[in-house]
Amino acid sequence: MTNHDTALFPGLRASIDDRLAEAADISASRRERLDTIATYIADRVGQGRPVRLVFICTHNSRRSHMAQLWAQAAARLFGVDPVETYSGGTEATAFDPRAVAALAGSGFRIRPSSGGTNPVYEVTVGPDMEPIRAFSKVYDRPPNPTEGFAAVMTCSAADAACPIVHGADARFAVPYDDPKASDGTEREAEAYGETCRRIAREMLYVFSIAAQG
Repeated sequence: MTNHDTALFPGLRASIDDRLAEAADISASRRERLDTIATYIADRVGQGRPVRLVFICTHNSRRSHMAQLWAQAAARLFGVDPVETYSGGTEATAFDPRAVAALAGSGFRIRPSSGGTNPVYEVTVGPDMEPIRAFSKVYDRPPNPTEGFAAVMTCSAADAACPIVHGADARFAVPYDDPKASDGTEREAEAYGETCRRIAREMLYVFSIAAQG
């Protein structure tokens, strides 16, 4: 599979290079979990079937959005195609502006396309890419698929609340600590940045392995 790094925005590509250099920070036990997702992706691609990943956390406000967007960037980087990434929650709230800021600081192009209590953002990773519409939603609501997808649980609470995700043909759990715990503290931006970087490292690892077939 070809490398599509030239189709990424330069700032995002620079962030990716930094995260790839940190691959050794992923523990062996964590790699075992991530390898199962990579195998699923490689198997689907090898069978000529589309890969649809739905990242799920409780509120679809922070970790699930970060994972969805980093997974899409990683798929593009490593030329794993076709891949569609989505996110959802066990309930809907809003895409947290702190998470939006962390992703924008990593090089994603993000602009609001609607206001209100649950605004819609248009997110792109490269100049020739159609924007992803990012907003909070329950995991089984449009535009998310209702069958033929893998559910990737990004928080322990959602993992416990959804032992079965209807319509999913695979289910994986890769929980991350919630940066929400730092809201309103001096560590707020740092905590969101740390979570964003960790998710980036792991999604890049997943697709680097999947690309090897």
